[in-house]
Amino acid sequence: MEERNSFLKVIVFQLNGKEYTIPVHQVGSIERVMPITRVPGTAPFVKGVINLRGIVTPIVDLRERLGIDAARVNEQTRIITAKVADMAVGLIVDGANDLLDINKEVIEPSPEAVGTENLEVVQGVVHLERRLLVLLNLEKVLSIDDVDDLKKVKL
Repeated sequence: MEERNSFLKVIVFQLNGKEYTIPVHQVGSIERVMPITRVPGTAPFVKGVINLRGIVTPIVDLRERLGIDAARVNEQTRIITAKVADMAVGLIVDGANDLLDINKEVIEPSPEAVGTENLEVVQGVVHLERRLLVLLNLEKVLSIDDVDDLKKVKL
């Protein structure tokens, strides 16, 4: 039992050619991109809402939220539904195709980089063979103000 707690199960997804992760316990599903209904007056990174199996879910373009250049939606683009602050949110990512168990002992603190605005959203990094995985903290990615705005979108 104790050994199981030393691992973190994560979903790996891609943004701009880099690999990011979020804990699997926060993930509801991974969906193909579907039509998104735009909601006026929302932040630019909030693309609108979808009706996912009867649940209206706000959709956030994770690239835009993290200040990464926009990309076109293609066959690999996915929406990861995740739970943030007791709310379901859809996150548009370039691709999602991996589930990993990461030994918590190999998670390194986020590197300090000059000029990195979004450093607080990084929970840590992991080097796995030739891969560098960035562990995101969704609570920091979507701040309290963002979540409050997303709740308004559902009204």
